[in-house]
Amino acid sequence: MEEILPQLKTFKSRLGDLAKILNIPKLKAEIVGLEKDSEEPDFWKNPENAKDTLKNLEQIKKELTDFENLEKEIADLEDSIKLVAEAPDKELEADTIKRFAVLQKRFSAFEFKTLFVEKYDSGNAIMAIHAGAGGTDAQDWAQMLLRMYLKFSEIMDLRAKIIDQSWGKEAGVKSVTIEILGHYAYGYFKSEAGVHRLVRISPFDAEAMRHTSFALVELLPEIGESRVLGTEVKIDPKDLRIDTFRSSGPGGQYTNKTESAVRVTHIPTRIVVACQSERSQLQNRETAMKVLRAKLHQKFLAERDMEKKKIRGEFKSAEWGNQIRSYVLHPYKLVKDHRTGYETPDIGKVLDGGIIEFIEAYLRNTGRK
Repeated sequence: MEEILPQLKTFKSRLGDLAKILNIPKLKAEIVGLEKDSEEPDFWKNPENAKDTLKNLEQIKKELTDFENLEKEIADLEDSIKLVAEAPDKELEADTIKRFAVLQKRFSAFEFKTLFVEKYDSGNAIMAIHAGAGGTDAQDWAQMLLRMYLKFSEIMDLRAKIIDQSWGKEAGVKSVTIEILGHYAYGYFKSEAGVHRLVRISPFDAEAMRHTSFALVELLPEIGESRVLGTEVKIDPKDLRIDTFRSSGPGGQYTNKTESAVRVTHIPTRIVVACQSERSQLQNRETAMKVLRAKLHQKFLAERDMEKKKIRGEFKSAEWGNQIRSYVLHPYKLVKDHRTGYETPDIGKVLDGGIIEFIEAYLRNTGRK
């Protein structure tokens, strides 16, 4: 019990530092302001904006509640330790030790969340994976990365949905676009933007030679319509060309009988996005517009040379020498992030979605700069 008290004092001091990072008075003021906005008579005139406001309000309230609960739990544990010191009680002592173990986990989780301090971290994300140099091996590698990110989404209780997918001729995917929904989705996934390199014995090589494959991961924050239609970016319906087509699975399988898939081209910028995941043409069009808004917003920021690296990461071609992370299956097993130096030999765990340590290492290196 004696060793717990100084740790609690350390937690209290660190919690004070986190209060400054989070700016607790500002959070409280934001809650008051958002609640006032939600009570306005015309609040639901713009349903998308209203939903964004309520979602933001819920997230800020949760953050504040988590902080206040940690404060209370630290104070309660300090009181319990004092009681045990004054009047030894084995049952109370065991309960205090158990509660402290729970506090450690909760504090660590809360502290990790405070690394999400950038503008878009708390929102949804749009991810695109493109096979790079390496032919069929690269397309297979792109599909392996897709599986890894879908698994990670499940682990973190995020909802990932494939929007558009271009299959490889023999195996894997040429490219795939995913919408990732949930609190801090962009914050979690932004560290994955860049080139990923795989070294292995190729399953597609009859001579069982070692191959190096590359895949490029792009990350965009999902941008609400109200933000894009503000002063930053305007989408004129006259600038859009919308085509429909039949969606299909690998090798042309599972082709829809109706042209429900949608391709949207923004003529001035030549940006093209497609969606074929939904059953109806209207739903696919709405989803495609989400991706288009994100891409236009990114282009706007890039042209102003603002937040370019935070939004997408510096663009690099998917080839040798530009990788952010290497995954080696042969002649040894190792996954290494070249930006942070973090590495692990447990490549099976990583490919099954166990990438949280890589994300944390990235955020701790860059999140508070």
